Amino acid sequence: MNLEKATSLYFIGAGGIGMSALVRYFLSKGKKVGAYDRSKSLLTEQLEAEGARFHYEDNVALIPDDCKRKESVLVVLTPAVPDNHSELQWFRENGFEIQKRAQVLGKITAVSKGLCIAGTHGKTTTSSMVAHLLKQSDVDCSAFLGGILKNYNSNLLLSNKSDLTVIEADEFDRSFHWLTPYMAAITSADPDHLDIYKTPEAYRESFEKFTSLIRSGGVLIMRKGIAVTPRLQEGVRLLTYSMEEGSDFYARNIRIGNGEITYDWVGLDEVIEDIKPGVPLLINIENSVVAIALARLNGATANEVRAAMASFGGAKRRFDFWIKRDDFILIDDYAHHPEEVQASVTSVKTLYKGRKVTGIFQPHLYSRTNDFYKEFAKALSLLDEVILLDIYPARELPVPGVTSQLIFDDITGTEKHLCAKEELPHLLQSKPRDVVLVMGAGDIENLLPEIKKMYD
Repeated sequence: MNLEKATSLYFIGAGGIGMSALVRYFLSKGKKVGAYDRSKSLLTEQLEAEGARFHYEDNVALIPDDCKRKESVLVVLTPAVPDNHSELQWFRENGFEIQKRAQVLGKITAVSKGLCIAGTHGKTTTSSMVAHLLKQSDVDCSAFLGGILKNYNSNLLLSNKSDLTVIEADEFDRSFHWLTPYMAAITSADPDHLDIYKTPEAYRESFEKFTSLIRSGGVLIMRKGIAVTPRLQEGVRLLTYSMEEGSDFYARNIRIGNGEITYDWVGLDEVIEDIKPGVPLLINIENSVVAIALARLNGATANEVRAAMASFGGAKRRFDFWIKRDDFILIDDYAHHPEEVQASVTSVKTLYKGRKVTGIFQPHLYSRTNDFYKEFAKALSLLDEVILLDIYPARELPVPGVTSQLIFDDITGTEKHLCAKEELPHLLQSKPRDVVLVMGAGDIENLLPEIKKMYD
């Protein structure tokens, strides 16, 4: 169905971050939007206030009448929804057109110049940076992001004057294969989602397929050392970036201290001095290097990117400072892959050298825990104290023998606690803490207001 022809859209699993950006997009176009999600959240409440009609029970009778007219409604599905979902079954049995979220996003952005950021980790922060840099310049852009950008309190940015669209290119369920990038960046390709891909080789091949979709005349910027062999169309330029000299784009003269990071950006015979990432963490040096590269390649000036990078507030749940005082730090981070956890811990310990860092980690998915429990334990062992919560199942059913105990038993050389989520506030109250880093992609964020209140 032509997207313009649809007068109504119905979203199944609309509370996810990627789906919610599409909900906002179609509301901005004046479309009627109905939506199901299994639980109410702050995000779904915001979408309701913006005009989406939500319900939270899998019940065909609750679908709005205008979303039951086959000739004028498009059903949009997130791959996390199970096949036995009764509303999904009803739409299928009655011959409705159903498209995946990524397919719809690909159609929306196909007519623009897509700046697509992919990677196992780093893609949300990097795409948010690119969007902010362009939005704060005379170039401007639209953006579909995988996090709520704090500067705009949204994951959707729209522009009437720019043909550039920043897109977080999600590899889950091979979603990014629906995109046709004008320029792309790959931040990392460490194996993940092995419940979908089965092998690390298939996971990396999916990234190689993604590189083949970049339009002729476009650009691919890869972090140096990634184990991906690009399959580029003729006329696509390959560039590299890193934190150190030896790439096309890199950082030099890095200065870290007093909770700030400053460096000089170098790229293609140009130097921009005194870049200060607004979210001053070690891993954001590389993220900002490639973000500035994409912004400069698309016309943002040196002065514009310097000022915009300093004002970048970050995406919610990506190194999100809840408390930042001299005597106490509370940071929330979405890290849910071993490489992300290690990068997050290393960044925080570098920024707050000499201070005790307590990490609270909620594993996400039984399959990911089973695949990587040794790697998670190794990363968590870098902390001064570990508080490990139960696994958040998300879309999965329990797997016999797979619990947080697998990770816990392999954590070495540090103080460690295994804790039920509801017992966490009591454990935190048992003694003073210095720097607390909360990590995980599950519902651990729901405890953050209570944790913050304890330390305010």
